[in-house]
Amino acid sequence: MTDGLQDVLLAVGPRLRALRQEAGATLAQVAETTGISVSTLSRLESGQRRPTLELLLPLSQTYQVPLDDLVGAPPVGDPRVEARPFDRHGSTWVPLSQQAGGPQAFKQTMPVGYGAGPVELKVHEGYDWVYVLSGRVRLVLGDHDLVLTPGEAAEFDTRVPHAFGNAGDEPAELICLYGPQGERMHVRASPRRRDQA
Repeated sequence: MTDGLQDVLLAVGPRLRALRQEAGATLAQVAETTGISVSTLSRLESGQRRPTLELLLPLSQTYQVPLDDLVGAPPVGDPRVEARPFDRHGSTWVPLSQQAGGPQAFKQTMPVGYGAGPVELKVHEGYDWVYVLSGRVRLVLGDHDLVLTPGEAAEFDTRVPHAFGNAGDEPAELICLYGPQGERMHVRASPRRRDQA
């Protein structure tokens, strides 16, 4: 058990005692209201018994305080994502998520001419979802050669050969969601030179 968690658990007992005393209640009265035995309540308040959800929920209702107040939950951190743009594979990426693991979200800006010339289809593990914000995005997916316009979305298994490009005369912006494998392929891996293939 981490020191932080141990500290949180140790602080629950004094909070419970203070709440009971503020309410002017005895251990016997709280036991009658909650269905928790007097000995269990006494051990909780003294820190000799580890608090569990089954014990804290009825106490939270009895003292009419949120469960977070009983355990001294830390305040929720700033939810804003530090969006630091970076360039990769000829386009600009802005991270829109920061939680490690699971799907990752990015805003991608493709400059004019991105993906022009011969199409180089890629295949990798994962699943992609894209939503076009502005411009025209070319998506070559297997036998399909599509142009997506603002407001259109596409989703596909990345084991199907695919490639993206800018199909317009202005930068194209899109929102991309990738699983871990897709994130590594699109925003982390260095481009492979043909002599390395």
